[in-house]
Amino acid sequence: MLQSFYNNLGFFGALGVSLLLFIFFIFWIAGIAGITLPYDGGKQRGSTFQTILAVLVPIYPIVWLIFDMYSQHQEMKED
Repeated sequence: MLQSFYNNLGFFGALGVSLLLFIFFIFWIAGIAGITLPYDGGKQRGSTFQTILAVLVPIYPIVWLIFDMYSQHQEMKED
């Protein structure tokens, strides 16, 4: 797969696509970890439906992660 990126996009294009896919994967895993993170007495933060949705729809945990980071930023700004 990387060789086809290299053949079609060149060195820097293949490097950029590979880097973007890697960052997307890291954010996906971080979003899943954030959704399933226990808090306040061991309750799961997200529901089972959210966990299943996060695994099956990779863009959902990334959007959730960005929204959660924004809401935490707003809480910190108020304090």
